[in-house]
Amino acid sequence: MYKGKAIAVVVPTYNEEKLIGRVLETMPEFVDKIVIVDDVSKDNTVREVKKFEEALGGRLILLERKKNQGVGGAIVTGYKWARDNNMDVTAVMAGDAQMDPKDLPQLLNPVVDGQADYTKGNRLITGGTWHMMPKKRYLGNAFLSLLTKIVSGYWHVADFQCGYTAISLNVLKVVNLDKVYKRFGMPNDFLVRLNVHYFRVKDVPVRAIYNIGEKSGVKLWKIAFTLTFLLLRMFFWRMKEKYIIRDFHPLVFFYLLGILCTTIGTIFGFYMFFYRLFVGRIATTSVIFATLLIIAGLQFLLFAMWFDMEYNKDLK
Repeated sequence: MYKGKAIAVVVPTYNEEKLIGRVLETMPEFVDKIVIVDDVSKDNTVREVKKFEEALGGRLILLERKKNQGVGGAIVTGYKWARDNNMDVTAVMAGDAQMDPKDLPQLLNPVVDGQADYTKGNRLITGGTWHMMPKKRYLGNAFLSLLTKIVSGYWHVADFQCGYTAISLNVLKVVNLDKVYKRFGMPNDFLVRLNVHYFRVKDVPVRAIYNIGEKSGVKLWKIAFTLTFLLLRMFFWRMKEKYIIRDFHPLVFFYLLGILCTTIGTIFGFYMFFYRLFVGRIATTSVIFATLLIIAGLQFLLFAMWFDMEYNKDLK
């Protein structure tokens, strides 16, 4: 128990036989249930977990999935167990020991105290992560954070790919977990769903741990198209659910006009550019028209973002 609340920690694992023991050994005593969700590991992860059954007793819950669905699917499985067993707060920690157990109380406190419905770790706040995280991953993370701010409506948070989180039982009962995206991109998808339900999200500084033998299987260039499509789809889904169905807001018109004007102006601009290179002269009025479309489109987009930011400023 932690401050009178039942605490569960979901640990998704896939081929973590070398580090899962470290995660279990350093798990704080106040954690009531440690829910290990194995996503069909091909190594001895399950065997390593079972070594701790006697020491941890009823605190250790091992869920073995029959089909690999990715880290998102494993987390959802753990969430469902925590929901069905009425755990007051459920945290998520990686199975590769990259999340410092000492940061767990900081994530739990806002949820336990009723100040937030969902907390997530932010490894970028201190600035030290730049020197520790591989540069490609850092820059990719920063770019995804920018896109996810626009898509999710949570403009006050960052480091959206950090999986160190804590969530209240109420959220798990409200959000349709069966609809949550199961692969890489699950945190982005989940935040959009939280925003539609007006849940409060808080960023918490956490320490990044690297070079302990962990190995990332994520190749950003391989999932770039899938993740871009997911973010685009979730953006329009949020606009529809939040600003048309649940509470109409004129910012949808600003986004629509912004996207149309910017897209048409850009396409027309490129057409004239290539026409000038390979065919001949173009009219000055055509250039002015394309420029005005782009400028107007960008203004519409900026106003839409500002409206969205103002509308969601209380969800922190």
